[in-house]
Amino acid sequence: MNNTEQSKTANKGTAVSGVPAKLRKALTYVFLSLWALVVLFPFYWMVLTSVKSYGAYNSEYLPKLYTLSPTFQNYADAFTAVPLANYFLNTVLFTVITTALMLAATVLAAYAFARLEFRGKNLVFVLFLSLMMIPNELVIITNYVTITSLNLRNTFTGLILPSVTSVFYIYLLKENFEQVPDQLYYAAKVDGTSDLKYLFRVMVPLCKPTIVTITILKAIECWNSFVWPRLITDDQNYFLVSNGIQSIRESGFGRENIPAMMAAVVVISLPLILLFLFFRKMIMAGVSRGGLKG
Repeated sequence: MNNTEQSKTANKGTAVSGVPAKLRKALTYVFLSLWALVVLFPFYWMVLTSVKSYGAYNSEYLPKLYTLSPTFQNYADAFTAVPLANYFLNTVLFTVITTALMLAATVLAAYAFARLEFRGKNLVFVLFLSLMMIPNELVIITNYVTITSLNLRNTFTGLILPSVTSVFYIYLLKENFEQVPDQLYYAAKVDGTSDLKYLFRVMVPLCKPTIVTITILKAIECWNSFVWPRLITDDQNYFLVSNGIQSIRESGFGRENIPAMMAAVVVISLPLILLFLFFRKMIMAGVSRGGLKG
């Protein structure tokens, strides 16, 4: 077989093999589109129900996938019938304070395990990681006994204290810190730079994607907290949005006025959706960098 025949055979094979590749690509996009519809439909239904009037919602024998007369009265009812604004403010304060304290503790601990040398560092880190194997239920019981004995129930201090550390986030950031070349650290020490100055001027800027990722994930975790706030607070003045929604659902208002209930859920979900959409690229970059070594 000469070169011309080989070239024709290769081109033919490429053309034939190109059809299944295009077909696989088309099927992949179709599958992803259908899966996106499945995932996004509950959000669409939530928003749609929130803009239906109370009478229109109750008069539907079969649920409709659209409405010709949207209304925002349900959002006004959600804020006036229940203290939703108070729940929202409590959650913002809890999320901001807890995330800030956790970030400070995580950055300092990760830097100590990644760069500082002290006796028993590896043993301490292994014991630290072993805390991840303790069941969360056992930790909650221990925290509840501690907070109760300190008379911190129904206080922001009691809500915040058990959430200011995270073994997983410290491990993730430590792995990221260790990817920074040691030569930078040695050069900074030769110039007389302190460890704290090196941390904030070199390490933090270089590992910014991972730090932002940790911050966002912790903020989402705090915003969605349910079990611990429900356990440690029984005063509505300290309820978070998750507990507030549960309280609304259990009350007559939440069971009777479903559109207003959905309006409250939309208001509570919107900040997290916007946060994720705005920082999604940085979240992916931070997670991927934290998972790489060397």
